[in-house]
Amino acid sequence: MHHLFQLAAWAELALCWLIWVAAFVRPRTKGPRTVKVLAAPASGLGILFNLLGFACLLAYIRPAGYESPMATIIPAMLIAPLSAGLAWRASLALGKNWRYAAALNDDHELVTTGPYRKVRHPIYASMLGMMLATGGAYTWWPMYLVAAVLILLGIEIRVRAEERIMEQYFQDEYIEYRARTRAYLPF
Repeated sequence: MHHLFQLAAWAELALCWLIWVAAFVRPRTKGPRTVKVLAAPASGLGILFNLLGFACLLAYIRPAGYESPMATIIPAMLIAPLSAGLAWRASLALGKNWRYAAALNDDHELVTTGPYRKVRHPIYASMLGMMLATGGAYTWWPMYLVAAVLILLGIEIRVRAEERIMEQYFQDEYIEYRARTRAYLPF
């Protein structure tokens, strides 16, 4: 029975990863091409740490016969769909403002609606949720620890880089928004 539940969790996790990724590969809102006016090159280092962390998280390195405990599979099956949904809501709220690397367009708007009402970086919150779900349903705990350190380091680098350019571009408006809104965890 446990083995079947493990397989169901893996299937759900794979589907949630597809949905999560699809939130960022869909076509951007149509309109005139915008020009990048501010960039945060340091965010590239954060992306590298995130990629290395997720590679560790998804690596099939485990002792023979290892199965995740039910105590981690069940929460993972709840967190993954919520995280995929959050990624979609966040990317839809950003619309034409979304970029893969930390940069601002010449017509960039400060988005404070949708999930951005509660957290400044809901995409990173969804990434953290997918990390927790994948670790709980799939990854052997030593690999999970390495992955968590790399992913959290990458998120922190990216958040700080993005915050710097947002404050530079939006100035007092962003400082006020940052003062009343959490970074990527709503509590």
